[in-house]
Amino acid sequence: MKRKLLSTLLAAAGLLAASLGHAQVSGNVVKIGVMNDMSGLYSDVGGPGSVVAAKMAVEDYLKASGSKLKVEVVSADHQNKPDVGSSIARKWFDSEGVDVIVDVPTSSVALAINQVTREKGKAFLDTGAATSDLTGKDCSPNTVHWLYDTWMLAHGTGSAVVKQGGDSWFFLTADYAFGHALERDTTEVIKAAGGKVLGSVKVPLNTQDFSSFLLQAQASKAKVIGLANAGGDTINSIKQASEFGIVQGGQKLAGLLVFLSDVHGLGLQKAQGLQVTTAFYWDLNDNTRAWAKRFAAANGGKYPTMDHAGVYAGNPALPEGGRFAEIGRQYQGGGRDEEAADRRHPVRQGHDPRRRPEAARCTWSRSRSRPSPRRSVRLLQGAADIDEQGLPALNEGNCPLVK
Repeated sequence: MKRKLLSTLLAAAGLLAASLGHAQVSGNVVKIGVMNDMSGLYSDVGGPGSVVAAKMAVEDYLKASGSKLKVEVVSADHQNKPDVGSSIARKWFDSEGVDVIVDVPTSSVALAINQVTREKGKAFLDTGAATSDLTGKDCSPNTVHWLYDTWMLAHGTGSAVVKQGGDSWFFLTADYAFGHALERDTTEVIKAAGGKVLGSVKVPLNTQDFSSFLLQAQASKAKVIGLANAGGDTINSIKQASEFGIVQGGQKLAGLLVFLSDVHGLGLQKAQGLQVTTAFYWDLNDNTRAWAKRFAAANGGKYPTMDHAGVYAGNPALPEGGRFAEIGRQYQGGGRDEEAADRRHPVRQGHDPRRRPEAARCTWSRSRSRPSPRRSVRLLQGAADIDEQGLPALNEGNCPLVK
């Protein structure tokens, strides 16, 4: 299964490299388009910080490689609307010379960009969206889903909470593609572990008042209230749950997608006890701390989320398609060189870039001890082994490209 997984990823990587190579010859410049929510509820997750990360990646790549390639980074706000995102993508591809689109949180927008990119024969490196359908029924040879997805989140936080006795759930679900996929994938994990889902309620995106939804969850008597949302919605739902005394009443909140910016938005007191699944944490080691310090200096003092780290870690692959080709060559040569290189990388830190996003995961938990002003989370469980997580066979994801 691992070999089949690797060959599929390298095939997708080769197509991306081919797209970029063609764009380089025709336009004499590689243009990377960072598209995300620049001003709304997900702006702290990606937003302008992703543009900073992309530019850092390009600068570092050109410096390290000595390449004379011309690379330009442009950006746009999709406003969390699929039609707006599609319109920007078509304009970028058709008339503005953009070769690859990166980031794109908000799964409904990412699915739309996925389709446009395939139609135009361009490339899409998604780090911000979570729906596992991007590597499932809506998979495309022009798209690589990097960093995390709903399968990973469900098998990270969802699995851990069930093992700790949280065997009855009620979901507060963001009412669009991401929330639906996260509830679906987490429900499968819960039921496979012998748990049950007592109910769910769909919550409109960017809701300010969660009171009626939280009351339904409270009335369900479920042990766990699963928050299948993100960004500002996660922050608001947790804050208001605190006001209702839900945790004090014996129910547990499970934030299924929580970013560093969410913890900062909540404050350490309200974030106390949260368990999260993440692909990157800035305070992991000396290399991540050094990179995060550089990033924060360029980002108004704000430290990177895992989305920012994903944009940075993925982008060195884009100019000249070099990183993808390098991974393929090194793996064919024995597989150890790229592992050593990734251990030295300031962001990847040994996470195997050949794996599907859900394969490389870390689970972190807020320390229940007295909060430290510097270290606000502690390692609960390190990067999970790919076999331990029981990744499904690729043909179980309903991707039409996998026979």
